[in-house]
Amino acid sequence: MHGSWAVSFGMPSRPPDIWRADVEATRRALPGNKLLSVSVVATPEAHWALEEIAEDFARCARWAVESGADSVEANFSCPNVGSADAQLYQQPEAASVVAAQLRKAIGAKPLLIKIGHVTDERLATDLSRAVAPHATALVMVNCITAKVVDAQGRLLFDGNARGIAGESIRQPAVDQIRLFAGVLRRHALNLKLVGVGGIATADHVQAHLDAGAHAVQLATAAMLDPSIGIRIRSEFYECRPAT
Repeated sequence: MHGSWAVSFGMPSRPPDIWRADVEATRRALPGNKLLSVSVVATPEAHWALEEIAEDFARCARWAVESGADSVEANFSCPNVGSADAQLYQQPEAASVVAAQLRKAIGAKPLLIKIGHVTDERLATDLSRAVAPHATALVMVNCITAKVVDAQGRLLFDGNARGIAGESIRQPAVDQIRLFAGVLRRHALNLKLVGVGGIATADHVQAHLDAGAHAVQLATAAMLDPSIGIRIRSEFYECRPAT
């Protein structure tokens, strides 16, 4: 079943001792050839400066690695909150500061940075150049912010915008991969791209790869059907000739 979601719950998290134990248990349960990527985000206080936000990002990343993460994904975009940590992808200089602290915290482990919707080539260029010295890959797109109406055209969520995930954002996500792939190529930047947004079939995966993605993630589709990744992998390799 395909569909789209209006995500409205922000970024809740259990205390560090609980999620760190979850990471440790997950790493033990996974086969040795499977990688565990842990997504982290800062929890800033209203009065925090950028340096304090960066330190909190780094602290969470360090805990993730200590608990067994093979790679760390730093969330520089949450479309459902208005705090500074959620808009880092729109602030290249600030993103560079946080990415540098994350790199120091996790050493040689792969660092992925999840970003929101970008259509402006200048922002794509500035952001890519800012984080390229520190990051391994950019993950896109973390929902697209929009207002939601019901079948009668009435605004939901009291008229507040929400992050839209799933099928509705698939083509914009592919377009964003294509935009960033062009930026990385033109500026010879050493970053990988991970596509996410509405992926539910092998053809969707192929569209991201054709646009320039090196890998993909599944979110909404996997919540609806936890086995979908296995089926897509099987379909992908059965239907496509070896290269």
